[in-house]
Amino acid sequence: MSAFAASGLRVLEINNNHRLYFSPNNPQLVAYNELENTFVKNDTLTFVIAPGDGNVFTKKLLAIVEAITARAWQIPYSNRVDSITNFQYSSAVGDDLMVRDLVTNAADLSDAEIAKLKSIVLAEPYLKNGLIRDDAAVTAINVLVQLPREDESHEVPAVVKAAREIAADFEHRNPGLKIYLTGVVMMDHAFAEAAMKDSKTLVPISFGLMLMLVGFLVGGFIGALSTLLVIACAILAAMGIGGTIGYPVSAATSAAPVIILTVAMANCVHILQTYRQELGLGAEQLAAIETALRSNLKPIFLASLTTVIGFLSFNFSDVPPFRQLGNLVAFGDIFSYLLAVTLLPALLVVLPVGSRRLPSLNAYFVPKIADFAIRHYRALFYGIGCAALALIACLPRNELNDVFAKYFDETIEFRHATDFTVEHLTGVVHFYYTVDAGESEGISEPAFMQETAAFVEWLRARPEVRHVTSYTDILRRLNKNMHGDDSEYYRLPEARELAAQYLLLYEMSLPYGLDLNNQINVDKSAVKISVGVNTLSSLESLRFNAAAEGWLRDNAPHVKSATGFGTALMFAHLGRRNTESMLIGTAVALVLISAVLLVMLRSVKLGVLSLIPNLLPLAAGFGLWGLFVGQVGLSLSVVASMLLGIIVDDTVHFLVKYQRARNAGDLAPVAIRYAFNEVAYAMMVTTAVLVCGFLILSMSHFELNAGMGLLTAIVILLAMVIDLVFLAPCLLMFETRQHA
Repeated sequence: MSAFAASGLRVLEINNNHRLYFSPNNPQLVAYNELENTFVKNDTLTFVIAPGDGNVFTKKLLAIVEAITARAWQIPYSNRVDSITNFQYSSAVGDDLMVRDLVTNAADLSDAEIAKLKSIVLAEPYLKNGLIRDDAAVTAINVLVQLPREDESHEVPAVVKAAREIAADFEHRNPGLKIYLTGVVMMDHAFAEAAMKDSKTLVPISFGLMLMLVGFLVGGFIGALSTLLVIACAILAAMGIGGTIGYPVSAATSAAPVIILTVAMANCVHILQTYRQELGLGAEQLAAIETALRSNLKPIFLASLTTVIGFLSFNFSDVPPFRQLGNLVAFGDIFSYLLAVTLLPALLVVLPVGSRRLPSLNAYFVPKIADFAIRHYRALFYGIGCAALALIACLPRNELNDVFAKYFDETIEFRHATDFTVEHLTGVVHFYYTVDAGESEGISEPAFMQETAAFVEWLRARPEVRHVTSYTDILRRLNKNMHGDDSEYYRLPEARELAAQYLLLYEMSLPYGLDLNNQINVDKSAVKISVGVNTLSSLESLRFNAAAEGWLRDNAPHVKSATGFGTALMFAHLGRRNTESMLIGTAVALVLISAVLLVMLRSVKLGVLSLIPNLLPLAAGFGLWGLFVGQVGLSLSVVASMLLGIIVDDTVHFLVKYQRARNAGDLAPVAIRYAFNEVAYAMMVTTAVLVCGFLILSMSHFELNAGMGLLTAIVILLAMVIDLVFLAPCLLMFETRQHA
């Protein structure tokens, strides 16, 4: 059965497109696609060139820029290349308009020509702080690529490979030269790189460390090996089902094997712990296995069911990879349960498992905890309750915020290049504003041009803005050119017909691939303004966009519509939408898990009581996060649902054993001691395994997975503490008044 399910691995594919994180009907994605259908697509690849001497304006460096610009046209799927050397510079020659590449044959330029060139470049709004820093220390070459999007697992790597070969070639031939690669294409590739790095490092580390824990603390070598086989089959089956369904491997879903491994380990630990305990008491092997199964079948089923419910609630998420991650882990947990109660016992029968006793922790330390919890139940109930409430009071300190440009750690090339670009050249986060005149050729209307230009100046005055590209700058330059390059005429044309003629004349002079289709639509009824900004968080992005759209509504009556677009805005809106949808998902998971506990425990009192040690660590954990971090990103919005399904496991095991003793006639303290003796050690082992597993996940190169892993580990640790020293006091306070 596992092999059949795993057969889907052969069709499993990697998808590295950031658009994967948006549903096809996501309104921001739909609007962004319409923008790209109207103008040139914005899949960018940027070479950021840093000369060793910090001076772009030398013959050698300009020749390098010129050469890279020429080679960049050969990058697969490239359809436009912009640099300071091929910038289409316009000037007046008598009564004619001359449009040409700004730099040709850079190696033959004189010092005077280079000085003049520098003054032109640093005075041009299109270039300054966009393709060159204002102190001329760093420059960039921007490549637009138009991917067919038929097989992105090969298309994007092909583009990145070609770009890296160019960069490596020029760095090798020019010692001291550094070339950084950034842009949307590099970001898409970074998603794949992060997934591959995590798969190569985190999964082996997780297997090795957690199996060492299981082997040392519970099962010995054979127990650890048996657990390895169970978990490996569960992971392969789950990922195979994902491949059959058509789930791609993304940076988010690459965490599935580590999470499956972590949550599946708990089922095996409880069976192994009871089995070892029975062997230590002198039971025969088959009798010990039978006891281990009979004792754990119900609580393991309950724990697996609640875990599956928690992960299936990911389907409420607005982020497809999170939905896929939840389903993959749910598949894996179902398989791990089936294998834990079939394959694991079979392996224990046929493999030569010794009768080594469990570490003395179970025989000495666990009874001490039980006695402490019973003896001081009132003090623990009120003390822990007040401490938890104090942490819960910090919940409002959390705010939904994300910086999508920092989704990757510094080991990923894209992150390193992006940080360098932001610090030394320009913003890599871009907002795009489509400003619509409402009629064909309407962009040449003087009132519309004046309002658009005023908007551009307002943008440039904003502290967040690094660079703005607008057709109004071209019109100003053309108006100056057509008046003999008189700087007095560096202003917008005053007549509609004149502006239209200038644009027509300029466009007819442009070479193939360097037209204005990236700024002006076909019927010239709308223009696109590109705004490069500092690296903004999601909240800052939303505020900036709201201010920009508000300015246009209040100050541009001739602009019929103006909307902000951009990858940063898409992720900012996505974070808010995902949080709202996951609140519903968490509520549904809570209701379903509560119903399962009520039915399976057959006790309303115990079912309701079980919610306290499950909700308390979740709320306290988020409160602790608010106290020390305060930023809840995209991935953390799904953590609550996941944790509900995980942390209830230990509570279920404890309550099932407690209820069994109570049904046998034991008083509450005796039943609590019995439950401690049966499950406390396994609870501590499974918690150690879970915490280690999610702490390993927190080492992920992908920030969304890393944040999820860290917060989950914190909450699971809090849950164990609460189960050990707060659940028993709760039972003694509310479940019964019989104390002995």
